Amino acid sequence: MAIETTTRPGVRQDASPDTSRLSTRDKLVLIVLCAAQFMVALDFSVLNVALPRLGADLGMSPSALQWAVTAFALPSGGFLLLFGRVGDLYGRRGLFLTGLALFGAASLLATLAWDPASFLTGRALQGLGAAAIVPSGMSLLTTTFPEGPARERALGISGTLLSLGFTTGMVAGGVLTEALGWRSTMALLTVFALLVLPLAPGLLPKSLPRGREDGGGASAQDRPRLDVPGAVTVTAGLLSLIYGLSTAADHGFGRADVIAATAAGLVLLAAFTLVESRTATPLVSLSMLRRRTVAWGNLGGLVTFSMMSTVVFALTLYLQEILRLSAFETGLVFGLQGVLSAFAGTRAARVIGRFGARRTLVGSLAGQGALVASLLLLDDGAWSVWLAAGAVSLASMCHLGAIVSYGVTVTSGVPDAEQGLATGLVTSTQQVGITVGIPLLGVLATTSRDLLSGVHTVLALDAALTLVAAASIGLGLRRGRPEV
Repeated sequence: MAIETTTRPGVRQDASPDTSRLSTRDKLVLIVLCAAQFMVALDFSVLNVALPRLGADLGMSPSALQWAVTAFALPSGGFLLLFGRVGDLYGRRGLFLTGLALFGAASLLATLAWDPASFLTGRALQGLGAAAIVPSGMSLLTTTFPEGPARERALGISGTLLSLGFTTGMVAGGVLTEALGWRSTMALLTVFALLVLPLAPGLLPKSLPRGREDGGGASAQDRPRLDVPGAVTVTAGLLSLIYGLSTAADHGFGRADVIAATAAGLVLLAAFTLVESRTATPLVSLSMLRRRTVAWGNLGGLVTFSMMSTVVFALTLYLQEILRLSAFETGLVFGLQGVLSAFAGTRAARVIGRFGARRTLVGSLAGQGALVASLLLLDDGAWSVWLAAGAVSLASMCHLGAIVSYGVTVTSGVPDAEQGLATGLVTSTQQVGITVGIPLLGVLATTSRDLLSGVHTVLALDAALTLVAAASIGLGLRRGRPEV
């Protein structure tokens, strides 16, 4: 275990430069876990450019195509907290393997789909598999690699592949669709699952259910119990909220179903909080949510994901509708973003080791906000493509730093028995963040009479919210103990 000394508040120095070195087995475990996370991230974007061809092939109307995305987003976000806790109570390794098998089978069903119903069933099952893979994979990662440099390095690699998976999906989706058709995007995910699934059982550590860590049997009263009322309210609340927000991204907030779903989601999540305060075995311990690192860290994750997804959405409109770039040229702009994000991911652990997770999170958010603010200089001149490419790529480096440091912040100091819950919160924040940004801010660009001024409005609000969040999180995490 690394021996650490503190030279000043919030800054950590490692006694040995080798504390983050991973063994060969550690590297193989990390490859399996990160490959699964990459596969899920790929699924978020690989199908986007293929939607028109998919609709024509399966006979789906343009208005129905949103369900190709929503059918995956609903279960993948709605069941994260529940499955994170199920992994804690009944075993993470088994849940991870079950999720992988389900994801692979669902991807095959989506590849072979013969009508809209079979395709959407495959997408929904993919989302359910992803909801099992993500929190169990993250908690296996945080319990396999001890808190400190090793975990920071592992989370840095995981965050890099998460970012690369999303970016690669945008590029690969267009190439595969042009060359082999839309089904090849789903076939790619099937192949990924088939490659990872046989390797996982022999490499991943077994995780015993809580109460059986000593290897002995548990009596009936000691057996783990699931908080069913909490599970029902939080899962239904997240499903309703994600449905409302994702539908609003395409149709606005004025629709009756959007209003009803969003309101129901908020009411159910409020009911969930009440349930958790009164049950003896809560799904989410309120003491966990009261941890400063958990609360402020997750706020940082919510802001960095929601605001960066909004920037990508606004810039995609700007590049194609104002500068008239082709889809391929737009993909190249975001390809540079992916390369620099990968570089940032390889350095994130070192930055956290030198400055601490709090300073890295706050500095990354501040950098992201400042670079987004520089995009307000964009106009309809051809030179603007260079500003767009440079600023969004550098902002993505800061975004990657925020992703890794918020994961470290939230999971630091959390007992192994509750790592599934902590990582479930991390990944739920990620999913809600990706979902919420575009409906709340991106819609201002599409509803504005002048698209360029609409894009400027979105970018200005985006930058302001990010900078305010950076300052608030910095103050919030300074109270009490100076560093996590």
